[in-house]
Amino acid sequence: MVYNDVLVILMFLTFIAFLFTGFPIGLVLGGVAMAFAVIGYFSDVYLGTLTGLDFTTIGMIVSRVFKLMSNPVLVAVPMFIFMGRMLERSAIAEDMLRSMQDLFGRVHGGLAITVTVVGMILAASMGIIAASVVLLGLLTLPIMIGQGYNKAFATGTVAAAGTLGILIPPSVMLVIMGDQLSLPVGDLFMGAVFPGLLLGGLYILFILGYGLFRPNDLPLPADRKPLNLKVVLNALKTIIPPALLIILVLGSIFMGIATPTEASGVGALGAALLAWYNKKLNFKVAKEATFYTFSQLGFIFTIFVGAQCFALVLRMLGGDEFIERTLTGLPFGPHGILLVIVGVVFLLGFFLDWIEISLIVLPLLGPVISSLGFEINGYGVVDNAALVWFVIIVAMSLQTSFLTPPVGFAIFFVSSTAPDDVKLSDVYKGIIPYVILQLIGLAIVILLPQLVIWLPAMAYK
Repeated sequence: MVYNDVLVILMFLTFIAFLFTGFPIGLVLGGVAMAFAVIGYFSDVYLGTLTGLDFTTIGMIVSRVFKLMSNPVLVAVPMFIFMGRMLERSAIAEDMLRSMQDLFGRVHGGLAITVTVVGMILAASMGIIAASVVLLGLLTLPIMIGQGYNKAFATGTVAAAGTLGILIPPSVMLVIMGDQLSLPVGDLFMGAVFPGLLLGGLYILFILGYGLFRPNDLPLPADRKPLNLKVVLNALKTIIPPALLIILVLGSIFMGIATPTEASGVGALGAALLAWYNKKLNFKVAKEATFYTFSQLGFIFTIFVGAQCFALVLRMLGGDEFIERTLTGLPFGPHGILLVIVGVVFLLGFFLDWIEISLIVLPLLGPVISSLGFEINGYGVVDNAALVWFVIIVAMSLQTSFLTPPVGFAIFFVSSTAPDDVKLSDVYKGIIPYVILQLIGLAIVILLPQLVIWLPAMAYK
């Protein structure tokens, strides 16, 4: 047992070391798994150990891959990716930005509120952090800085609004997390609604307060229009189509009319129709969106296969028991152990994308949470309420780590789209208030689990 524990630790350290070589993450996962399968085999033969690993271990991955490819839940992944890409190419975001800026144009920080609201809508439409942050940055940063906004504030707002895509449904991440822990994706989608709205609300309150006390940092547009019925109707005209698509996709899931897989197909078709409605749909756009979807899917499923190899070898070495034994042995109580886990996930988010964390780390932590005995009221209809709550906590932790200096992913996405006169230090300064707001939102969700559980429970009653 001690020898196996040493191999588990060495396996993780080897994986971390190869991460910094620049090799594709899927190949690193699969390569490390095969290397340790060989090490286990030869140590059993020549050292008399009992790892149970041999060359047939890697052969077992074939059945796992077939099982993975036949999983209907994962069909939602390419559909949601296609839906987000098609919405990105349909110019809906630009239209919303212009009309909503007119709506909030008489409020200091109105443009930042517009960016936040558009970010929330894009998040619910795209579900991928990189896509929403880059799109928001390209569309809004030149306008915000050109209007005289403080550079740090502008970049921080864009990064924070864009990262809502990791949480607000239909999030691709929640689909994969639900699959890994055998949780209903509909429960996770409904559980993420109020936390996502909570964070968006905290952002808007902060912007209003900042504009009230430091109006010079958030100047009003010189060509602002008076608020009248025409401005309101124009804003509604641009918001209603994507909002209807989101309601159609999520509403069909929440009401039990469609499964997440079926709803994702409706979403993909609806996004294509919106692009056609905006006169942006042609063969070139459809081809680009399709090729983008398949390239992203290839990247994700390469990691899936590598992670399946890694998880299999790790499990045969007793890695899941080792991690559960280590965490449950900490003298902190259930909530203390939960905070340790949140801290570990937060740190991992600096170095790993959510895909690797969802596929490698989450399945190892799920049994630990189940064994801690959290008594969360599922109202008799939500099974594994503690795990549903835990997944949303993990999603919010990752969202926070993606924002946190010095290596948060969102920081570099924003920097890559910012005008040349915006420094990296500006992004660092602008992101700090939003990280604090994220931590406040995370604390609220940890202290009030029913914020996650209530909606799925009421939907099934």
